[in-house]
Amino acid sequence: MKFIRVIYDWVLSWSEKPSGPTALGVMSMTEASFFPIPPDVLLIPLALGNRDKAIRFAIICSICSIFGAMIGYGIGHFIWWAEPGKFTSFAQFFFDHIPGFTILAFSKIQTLYEKWNFWIIFTAGFTPIPFKLFTISAGAFKINFAAFVLASLVGRSARFFLVSGLIKKYGEPIHVFIDNYFNILAIALTLLLFGGFFVVTLLF
Repeated sequence: MKFIRVIYDWVLSWSEKPSGPTALGVMSMTEASFFPIPPDVLLIPLALGNRDKAIRFAIICSICSIFGAMIGYGIGHFIWWAEPGKFTSFAQFFFDHIPGFTILAFSKIQTLYEKWNFWIIFTAGFTPIPFKLFTISAGAFKINFAAFVLASLVGRSARFFLVSGLIKKYGEPIHVFIDNYFNILAIALTLLLFGGFFVVTLLF
């Protein structure tokens, strides 16, 4: 945990540098495939420091995160399996060193894909669930690539534009609110989405 805290503080330091937006793009891309800290950590102070560019920062996050998701998908698709059912040494490295990446969690995701498909990618993209776990496993389990990209785009964009839009409109007060309640808000909105989807399936 101390290691993660060091990385967290290092990421936060980029908000005070001119190259902050570039760092935000790189972070958004790598977080979707292996980096442990979510880009919100840098997005929020950047947007607070320049509220006129808050939406621009959300666009950077969204676009770069989708590219990162594609990289994650490629990792899972091309270099995850040594043979059917056997992980490569590269995959084992992820299990041993990337926070939130466990063999048990990876194995359970296939069941989630079979049950929810598009919606589980959206959920992972929007909520605090480690997105990289889903991008790589999507490639490993050969989830439809077009559906994967669309779900990633919707989930990631919704998350980043929500944060940036609120900061642009309300400034510092919403920063405190987001910081304290973002996880709860994200989960509540996702539950509402699934509830609506369930009602539609019952009616139609």
